[in-house]
Amino acid sequence: MICFAKRGFEEFAENIREIERKWQKEWKEKKVFEADPRPDKPGFLFTIPYPYTSGPLHIGHGRTYAVGDVFARYFRMKGYNVLFPMAFHITGTPIEAISAKIRRNDPKTWELYKSYVSLYVEDPKEVERIVSKFVEPMEVAKFFSSVISRDFDALGCSIDWRRKFTTGDPEYNAFVSWQFLKLREKGYITQGTYPLLFCPAEGQAVGEDDIMGGDEIAAEVQEFIGIKFRTKDGKVLLASTLRPETIFGVTNVWVHPEGSYVELSLKGERWIVSERAAEKLKLQGWEFEVVRKFKGRELVGLKVKAPNGSEVPVLPALFVDVNNATGIVYSVPAHAPFDYAALMDVKREPEKFGVPRELVETIEPIHIIDVPKYGEFPAKEAVEKRGIRSQEELSKLEEATKEIYKAEFYGGVLVVGPFAGTKISEVKEKVVSWLMKRKDAVPVYEVTAKRLPVRCRCGAEVLVAVLPDQWFLDFNAPGWKEKARKALNRMEIVPEIYRRLFEDTIEWLDKRPCARKRGIGTRLPFDPEWIIESLSDSTIYMAFYTVIHHIRRLKLSKEALKPEFWDYVFLGKGDPEQLSKNIGISAEDLRKMREEFLYWYPLDQRHTMIAHITNHLSFSIFHHVAIFEERHWPRRFTLNEPVIREGVKMSKSKGNVIPLVEVPRHYSADWFRLYMVSAADLSTVLDWREAGVRTVGNSLRRFYELVDQILSKSETSSSEENGILERWIASRMNSAVKEVDEMFSSFRPRDAAIRGFFIALRDMETYIRYGGGNFRLLRDLLDKWIRILAPVIPHLAEEIWHRLGHKDFVSLAPWPEVDEKAIDPEIEIAYQVVEDTIEDANNVLKVLKEKPETLKIIVAPEWKYQVMEDLKQLKPPIDVKDAMSIARNFLKEKGKEARDLVMEFVKAQGAWKNAGREMEMHMLEALRQMIAEKTGVRTVIIERAESTKEERASRALPGKPALVFA
Repeated sequence: MICFAKRGFEEFAENIREIERKWQKEWKEKKVFEADPRPDKPGFLFTIPYPYTSGPLHIGHGRTYAVGDVFARYFRMKGYNVLFPMAFHITGTPIEAISAKIRRNDPKTWELYKSYVSLYVEDPKEVERIVSKFVEPMEVAKFFSSVISRDFDALGCSIDWRRKFTTGDPEYNAFVSWQFLKLREKGYITQGTYPLLFCPAEGQAVGEDDIMGGDEIAAEVQEFIGIKFRTKDGKVLLASTLRPETIFGVTNVWVHPEGSYVELSLKGERWIVSERAAEKLKLQGWEFEVVRKFKGRELVGLKVKAPNGSEVPVLPALFVDVNNATGIVYSVPAHAPFDYAALMDVKREPEKFGVPRELVETIEPIHIIDVPKYGEFPAKEAVEKRGIRSQEELSKLEEATKEIYKAEFYGGVLVVGPFAGTKISEVKEKVVSWLMKRKDAVPVYEVTAKRLPVRCRCGAEVLVAVLPDQWFLDFNAPGWKEKARKALNRMEIVPEIYRRLFEDTIEWLDKRPCARKRGIGTRLPFDPEWIIESLSDSTIYMAFYTVIHHIRRLKLSKEALKPEFWDYVFLGKGDPEQLSKNIGISAEDLRKMREEFLYWYPLDQRHTMIAHITNHLSFSIFHHVAIFEERHWPRRFTLNEPVIREGVKMSKSKGNVIPLVEVPRHYSADWFRLYMVSAADLSTVLDWREAGVRTVGNSLRRFYELVDQILSKSETSSSEENGILERWIASRMNSAVKEVDEMFSSFRPRDAAIRGFFIALRDMETYIRYGGGNFRLLRDLLDKWIRILAPVIPHLAEEIWHRLGHKDFVSLAPWPEVDEKAIDPEIEIAYQVVEDTIEDANNVLKVLKEKPETLKIIVAPEWKYQVMEDLKQLKPPIDVKDAMSIARNFLKEKGKEARDLVMEFVKAQGAWKNAGREMEMHMLEALRQMIAEKTGVRTVIIERAESTKEERASRALPGKPALVFA
C-alpha cells in the first residue's frame, strides 16, 4: 500500500508514474488488449488514424489518442469485444524530403532531427549515429514508428499491437493495389489534364501530406477567370477575377505602377501580365515567348476595350498584387470596396498617382446588381460605414469585401446585360460560358490557403500546374456522391455540429489527383510509373486490421495476395475451395479470415481531429461506399478540436510545443488523460494551461489520499449504518454510475470526467469531513466508483481495483450495476439546499460591515411545502391563473404570504426544487459543521418557522430557508 498523505506533490507524481509503468507492463505481458472474435460478445472496431512517422507526436495528438482510448475502454467495459488496433503511415513524400535534406547536410534539418531523437536517446554520439542513418527514408520511418508506439503505451492506450503494420509493407501494397483496381473497375478513376497543386522543384503534384502545414492551412486550387481587355493596337491586358459577372460594371483596369510586367507572344496574340504570372502560366500549359519586360506605370493612361464593348482607362493602384493570378484586375467600384477606395484615392489626388485629372474625373460607379438592404452602390456604403479613407486600409477593406460579396451572392440579382434578372448565385457559369464562346476569357489558376505562400516540404513554393495524363479520383462520377450522402445520412457524427462540414465537403469534392511519380507507397497497378499518394492509400485500411495478423501468421507473400483473395475476404466473392487451389492458401484459413472480417466490420467508431473532415474522413466515406456492401459502411465518426498552449497556438517557431514523450516524465499518463478529457468539450479548442494542469494533479493526489483513507479504515464504522449522510453518499455514488454511463454513451467525456471524478471526489470528501464514518459502505461504493473512472485514469484504477482484492483487470471488468433503490432524488435535493443556503449566506456576508457570530437558518412552515407539492402538477409554460387556482384555499387563509410563494413558483417555470420539510431539516442539522466552516460563523442554529420569533421567518420558502445573522 502506498500512502501519500504526508508526502510532497513531486513524490506523489513519481509514485503514480511507477504505478503506471507497473500496469503497462502487466497489460502487455498478459495480452489484455488483444482482441479476437468471440461468439458471446458483439465486436466493436474502434480506430484512430495512424500517425505519420516523420517526427515525434505532441500533446495535441495526445488529446485525440487519450480521448479515443477513453471511448475504447468504456465500450469494452460495457460488454463489447473492443478491437483498438494501430499502424503507422509512412507513404508519400514527407519522409523522402527529410532524407533528402539530411543527405544534403542541411544544418537546420540536422539540428531539428537531433533535437527530436534526443527526446528519446540521451547519448549525443548515439543521437548523431541515428540521425546519420536518416539518409534512408525507411530509417526515419523505422525510428519514429518505434518510439511513437512506446509513447502510446506510456499514455495507457489499450491497443492490440499484433495488428501493427506500416503503409509501406508489401502486404499493405497488395491491399491498396486491389482497392484501386476496384475503384477503376467502378469508373471512379480517370486520367486526363487537370489543374493541381504542384512543386516545381520536385516536378510533381503535391497533396496535404506534402505541404508544410498540411491540412491546417487548407491549400487548394482556385480558378480565376482571365478576361481580355484589348488595346487599339491589338494587345491584350489579361485581368483576373473571381466574379466575372461584374464585367458589366467595369469602369477601369488596375495595374501596380511599380510592378514588373511582361508582354507575351502566344497563339497570334500579345498578352500583358505580371512577370510572376508568366511563370505560373507556363506551368498551366501556355506556350509563349517573352517579348519584353517593363514597369506597370507604362500601362497607366492606356484605353482598353472590355468584352461588354465599353472603353475604359488603365489606372494605378497600390493594392494590386502582382504575385496573385495575372497581376492585373478590372475595377467595379459600385460593388467592390477595394475598387471604390482606390478610385476615390486617384480622383482625389490624380497628380500623386501620375494621372491626368480629366482621365478620371468623369469615372463614376456603375450600378449592376440589386441587393436587399443596399442602395445603388453597396461598395460605397460599406466603405463609408467603416470610415475608410484610403486603399491602404487593407483589413477594413477585406472586411467590407466579405460583407458585400456575401450579401450579393445570397441576395443579389444582376440588372444589366444579357443575363439581367438572374440571381448572382446562379449567373457566374453563364457569364463564363458567354465570355469563353466569344474568346474573351481564359481560365487562370492560383493557389489559395489560410497562409501564403504555400511551400512544399522540400522548401519550394507550391504553384498550380495543368498536367497531362494525370490520374484522378473523380468524385463527381455518376452515382458516387449519392452513395456518399446516403452513408453520411445514416452515420453518427459527434459532435453533430460538424455534419454540415461533411455535407459541404461531399458537395465541393471534384477531381483529385491520386498518384505521384515519386515517393514511398504502392504503385498504381494499371500504370506502375505512378505511386498512389498518401491520402488516397489511407481510406479503408481499417478493414486491413481485421486480417493482417493472419496474413503474418501464414507468412503470405505479396504475390499470394491476389485481387481474388481480397474479393473473397472483404466482399465474399468466389468459392474458398477453388480460390485455395488458385492462390495456395487453405480454404479453412480463407474462411477464418472472412469470418474475422465479418465479425469486426463495419467500423463502429473512428475518432480524430476536425482537420481531417475535409480530406481523410470524407475520402474514407467515398472509398467505403465504392467498394463495400452497404452493411459494411462506417457507423460513427467522433471528433475533437486541437490544443493550444497558454492561449497561443503551438508551433515549432514559438518553441511552445510539448512532445508527447514528455508527458510521462513531467506529468503522468493518468494526470494527462484526466486533464485532457476534463478541460474542454470535444467541440472546443483545449487550452493547455500549467495552472490548470497543476490543479488537476492536486485533485488526483486528493483522490488517491482519500482512497488510502477508505482502504485503511474499511473494516471500521463510526457512524450510523443507514443515517442521512450514508443514504446521501450511497445515492450520490449510484447516481454517478448512472449519469456517467449516460454521458459516455452520448459521447460527452468531459461531463463524464467532471461528474465521475471531480464531483464524486467532492461528495466523498464531504461525507468523511462532516461526520460520515461508515468506511465499510465507502469501500463498497469505491468498488463502483473505480470502475466508472477506469476509462479515464486506467492505471490508478487498476492499482486500486487490486487493492480492493480483485484478481482480474479492471480494464476488463464490467461496468458497475446501478442500485436504483439506493438512488434517492429527495435526499440529493436536500443536500443541494444546504449548498445553496451556504451560497446565499456568503452573498449576504459580503455586504455586512461586521462579521456575525451566529447564523440562524429558518426552515419554511409545513403549509408552504404543501403548496409547492400541489403546484408541481403544473408543467411549463405555467400560467399565473392556473397556479393561483390550485393554491386558492391557501390564498384565502394565508393571504400575501401565499401569493408571494405562488409567484416564486411561477417565476421558476418548473425549475423549483425542494425536498420534504423534514428531509431538509435533517440534512441541515447533519451538515451544521459544514455550514459553519464555509460561512465562517461560530454558531449555526436550525429553527422551524413556527417556533421562531424572527420577523424574517415569513420569507422562508421550501428549499430556500430564511437567514438571520447575529
